[in-house]
Amino acid sequence: MTVHQNFIGGEWMPAGNAAPNINPSDVSDVVGEYARAGRAEAEAAIAAAKAAFPAWARSNPHERYEILMRVSTEILARKEELGRLLAREEGKTLADGIGEVTRAGQIFGFFAGEAVRLAGEKFASTRPGIEVDVTREPVGIVAMITPWNFPIAIPAWKIAPALAYGNCVVIKPADLVPGSAWALADIIARAGIPKGVFNLVMGRGSEIGEVLLSHDDVAAISFTGSVGTGRKVAQAAVTAPVMKKVQLEMGGKSPLVILDDADLAVAVECAANGAFYQTGQRCTAGTRLVVTEGIHDRFVEGLVARMKQLVVDDALKPGTNIGPVVDQNQLDQDLRYIAIGQKEGAKLVWGGERLNRDKQGFYLQPALFTECARDMQIVREEIFGPVAAVLRVKDYDEALAVANDSVFGLSSGICTTSLKHATHFKRNSDAGMVNVNLPTAGVDYHVPFGGRKGSSYGPREQGHYAVEFYTTVKTSYTLA
Repeated sequence: MTVHQNFIGGEWMPAGNAAPNINPSDVSDVVGEYARAGRAEAEAAIAAAKAAFPAWARSNPHERYEILMRVSTEILARKEELGRLLAREEGKTLADGIGEVTRAGQIFGFFAGEAVRLAGEKFASTRPGIEVDVTREPVGIVAMITPWNFPIAIPAWKIAPALAYGNCVVIKPADLVPGSAWALADIIARAGIPKGVFNLVMGRGSEIGEVLLSHDDVAAISFTGSVGTGRKVAQAAVTAPVMKKVQLEMGGKSPLVILDDADLAVAVECAANGAFYQTGQRCTAGTRLVVTEGIHDRFVEGLVARMKQLVVDDALKPGTNIGPVVDQNQLDQDLRYIAIGQKEGAKLVWGGERLNRDKQGFYLQPALFTECARDMQIVREEIFGPVAAVLRVKDYDEALAVANDSVFGLSSGICTTSLKHATHFKRNSDAGMVNVNLPTAGVDYHVPFGGRKGSSYGPREQGHYAVEFYTTVKTSYTLA
């Protein structure tokens, strides 16, 4: 089997070893063999980016626009092929895989436009005869560490703005799902990117991460992943001899509030989608269901009925609503939390069983707990699986307090027909993104993404707000 290589300095470079990429829907299916880089490859990638940066930083914005547009066009033209690859390696359904690839293409298209829209400002000085210009410049070499749950969209929303604003990139995708990132790198390479501007190093974080975090030539680090690793990234960034700009997107435990006046059908669908689709493997998943007394029993009954309709099967099989968990480790974690919930005294009203299908894979029946307390582990900790907890509350005021009672603050939602409560919730929810009568997990590519508290740190990702992380501001004074 051909080994997919790392991309360093404009060349596909072999590594000392490789690892198989396994399909979680069918563990006998090897998606491909992918090279694993080590310290030497990471250092070579940084050196290549350093050599390329002076010219790329001063390149014509239209050159960057054309390259990013070629990437966008190619991604969108191949969305079915790439979506199938994504579904094979990560386990989300084919429809979700194609949707994620489409989003990646749209992101590159958006930031192609941003490359030629980068603006500055001119001020009148407080001193006579002096002009003041404020401009934005690229920060330099950006190291990127991306997770396994969105293997093409998250690399896209980091790579595209970095290149648009004139930075050079060294990206390490999740070792568990390198295929989509490799395919994206191949498209970028073919789009005419100058040598060294973009570099892909695949492999283990323990082998590559330390180099990216500590190297003096890396100016900024963009990380998406777990809270524990994110804290280590932040500490390394600020304690390095040359301090680095850092951007962290970490965990979530998003609440969905359902009030007595909610449209029951809307509330049930929002909960099912937000908590269980894509196997609950989304940092924005709405797995804390905060439900007022008057609708509680009807909501639980409706949600259980909806869960019974969900088809859990091979991600590529027509009619599948939910694919497998990504791997054995994640499946074990989900099952462990289900056992913890039962031990804590929550009532498992549906699901939570390991499932067998035609092919051997990591299949799990979505689980719903009721009679949950605010201090339970299944309520407070991110499980990252299709496990939801219902918390019964008295009224809106208690619902808001429970929703905000979390170390996380990424996304939140409310189902209500009350304009008063919807407006108040949008203003007072301690989350970076708020949804009204929508699942907590849906986001657009052209607006800011990020949260508060333990969920995010540093400037927002996506949309025009990405300029805050990928550029630095320069103030120039001129005697007129």
